[in-house]
Amino acid sequence: MKRHAPALALDVGLVVVFCVIGRRSHDESNAIFGLLGTVWPFLAGLGVSWLATIALYREKFIPELVLPTGILVWVTTVVVGMVLRAVSGQGTATSFIIVATTVLGVFLIGWRAVYRAVDSRRTRAEASTARGTSE
Repeated sequence: MKRHAPALALDVGLVVVFCVIGRRSHDESNAIFGLLGTVWPFLAGLGVSWLATIALYREKFIPELVLPTGILVWVTTVVVGMVLRAVSGQGTATSFIIVATTVLGVFLIGWRAVYRAVDSRRTRAEASTARGTSE
């Protein structure tokens, strides 16, 4: 699990950033407690998503993959987060669901796509160097 800690930390950080941006855009007060109230459903969803993905893929679990990891993490985080918001009396307006789904998708899938693209490019460059050619 230590190997997966940076990916999990990045996911957690991006969920927190999403909530901070949302609270700032609405000029909401009570910074710390308000943020905790906003972020906990999504962090719980993120935790469920990681546990479910690890359970499904066991030894084949690679947190940096867009598919299946990124998609499962994104969808589960949003769904569980929205359900927890609804049962705890927090807002789940359609516009909020659309914004949360979009932003969390860009964040949770986006970093994985960038990582894979950079990793793929680095791997090709290393292979090219090993063959004695350059791209």
